[in-house]
Amino acid sequence: MKKHPWAYAAITATTVLGLSMSTGVLADQGRTSQAQPLTVAAGETMEKAEDAVSDTWITSKVKSTFLADSDLDGMDIKVETNQGVVSLSGTVGSQAEKDLAIQKTMSIKGVKDVSADALLVAE
Repeated sequence: MKKHPWAYAAITATTVLGLSMSTGVLADQGRTSQAQPLTVAAGETMEKAEDAVSDTWITSKVKSTFLADSDLDGMDIKVETNQGVVSLSGTVGSQAEKDLAIQKTMSIKGVKDVSADALLVAE
């Protein structure tokens, strides 16, 4: 069975929601002295998970945008995202296709920058 990149984001989000809910239960049981450190730890974990979800979401969105665009051969472009910076690699048929890939990537919400040095133009 083929796994979809967005499935990992859903699993991570579910885990984060479960963690945040468990913190609230501890606070409701009158364990406020224990709930405070758990809330801080949960907050830090949620921030890390949000970063991962954001990067995963961005990568998935960029890939799906490429595949939906008839002017791009999205199957030949590898997409990686780290803290909102998207790296494109692979080979495209023309400089216009490379420019379009960069433009499409920059239009995605959450993208801070695009590195396309490894995206080569076939000659």
